Amino acid sequence: MPRPDPLPSPRASAWIRFRRIMRWMSLAAILAAAAAVYFVMRGEPGIKIHMLIATALGAGLSVLLGTALMTLAFVSSGSGHDEEAHRTHDHPEQREAD
Repeated sequence: MPRPDPLPSPRASAWIRFRRIMRWMSLAAILAAAAAVYFVMRGEPGIKIHMLIATALGAGLSVLLGTALMTLAFVSSGSGHDEEAHRTHDHPEQREAD
């Protein structure tokens, strides 16, 4: 008789969720970088290519870094890691009450 597929571990599903969110936000970072380069080019016609590359990298990587940090915070909270860390720092009198 066939066995049902095992449920994925919470840790694996959290990383799958993180990667899925980061894929979408990579697209948002590319769009933000393109918009930043467009507005810089529109503002001054004599801009050198180095400035455009720095603008694209700065805008894109800022969006990716902010997204990664916030996504890690949400995934950590959703997977129960925050509760587990909080439980280890409880006061002794609170442990006895539980």
